[in-house]
Amino acid sequence: MENFAAPARPIVARMAAAAASAPHRAVAFQGAPGANSHVAVSEAFPDALPLPCFSFDDAIDAVKQGVADCAIIPIENSLHGRVADIHFLLPESGLVITGEHFLPIRHALMGTGRREDVREAMSHPQAIGQCRHWLKAHGIQPAAYPDTAGAAAVVAERGDPTIAALAPPAAAEIYGLNLLATDIADADHNTTRFVTLARGAQPPVGEGPWMTTFIFEVKNVPAALYKALGGFATNGVNMTKLESYQRGGTFAATDFYADVVGKPGDENFDRALEELGFHSKWLRVLGTYRQARKRG
Repeated sequence: MENFAAPARPIVARMAAAAASAPHRAVAFQGAPGANSHVAVSEAFPDALPLPCFSFDDAIDAVKQGVADCAIIPIENSLHGRVADIHFLLPESGLVITGEHFLPIRHALMGTGRREDVREAMSHPQAIGQCRHWLKAHGIQPAAYPDTAGAAAVVAERGDPTIAALAPPAAAEIYGLNLLATDIADADHNTTRFVTLARGAQPPVGEGPWMTTFIFEVKNVPAALYKALGGFATNGVNMTKLESYQRGGTFAATDFYADVVGKPGDENFDRALEELGFHSKWLRVLGTYRQARKRG
């Protein structure tokens, strides 16, 4: 809690106490109260007790230790790409993906003075990237901070009219700041996808469509990736996301993260995954969950 700026600490303490009284209702998120992840919790789990955590690791640990029932983590943004390195965080955590949520992002500039006084804007690097053209056009220098609402708390603590924060509009009221500009993202489609992480998952039953997320490493042979993914094409399984990433710093092998439409037990899905496994050194399913937004 001491990592949060002073204006945020009493709010965090109250929320943490409420979550501790009913951990089965607690949903952990990264950031200070008022962050976009806090908004996502409120939308995805209206009856939950949001639990602020300073880092992604803290949010995951809260679930692993039973302090929270689940966590909601942002993984990608329509403007600025990857948010959290779920490829590294999730496999090591032992948690599984049990759901997804899409949140339209509305950034605001907030501070203690006037808009024309602002020379610097603090925020999460993702928020800065999503507003970089607006900031440049207004002569405002960006300054990175671990989360959006946390930056608003810091701005309130410092009381310097030349320093503002980029954060969700509600953060201005939470921390007593002036709302200086709203809807300043560089595109109207600015949306972040979140995933829900839990200690265990229920078998997928009922209406879909369903999504399955997995990671894998192909064998080090020519055309390995082409062969590994061929089963999805021949079996008509839609792959909506494929990302490569490096582990271990050796540059010797590339791992892949993928989202596909389907679930274990579907004949076409099972055949495609079997073929992928044949051409891979290893394959690990991270979770199957109901689709929140139609792909394709």
